[in-house]
Amino acid sequence: MKKSVFIIILILSIFFSQDAEAQCAMCRAVLESEEGQSTAEGVNNGIVYLMAIPYLVVAGIGYAIYRKFRKEA
Repeated sequence: MKKSVFIIILILSIFFSQDAEAQCAMCRAVLESEEGQSTAEGVNNGIVYLMAIPYLVVAGIGYAIYRKFRKEA
């Protein structure tokens, strides 16, 4: 039962996914018109930094929980 529900959700998410624009129109216009592209690189690095921090926090919490249950066993 659970496996079939997972497969259905996976198939639906693949077929009904949409592309998303991550930047507002003003930011995009400024970043595309710049010559050196240094600002665009900085914005992209900032996006990666902001994306990585929540994953690291969740991974740390998961590791702490794993260690707690590992000690009890």
